[in-house]
Amino acid sequence: MSASADADQLRLLSIFHYILGGLTALLALFPVIHLVIGIALLGGHLAPDDAESRFVGALFVGVAALFIGCGLVLAGLLLYAGRCLATRRHHLFCTVVAGVSCALMPLGTVLGVFTLVVLLRPSVKASFGARPA
Repeated sequence: MSASADADQLRLLSIFHYILGGLTALLALFPVIHLVIGIALLGGHLAPDDAESRFVGALFVGVAALFIGCGLVLAGLLLYAGRCLATRRHHLFCTVVAGVSCALMPLGTVLGVFTLVVLLRPSVKASFGARPA
């Protein structure tokens, strides 16, 4: 393929990484409702303040915080990979994020496979090594 075709494909992949990163961040914030319920349970506002409701509240808070944190980290990685694709830096990082994004079915799988196909081309790999003067 020509260098301009590679550049166009990398630009499109970068844009799609930004989109998927934004969607992932949005979906990662859905467990906020569970976080609020857990905090309310811990404070004794939804149920009697006993050991069982405190345990359930702590469980809600812990699981919600874990899901939110992991989702936002993944969204950040996707956004940074989009930036790296646009600037043609960190080829290995982009390849790893493309592989990880394959787990985000269905959009992440499609984006990850297309990104891997493009990134594994020798001409694209060489463009990541070339730095403008």
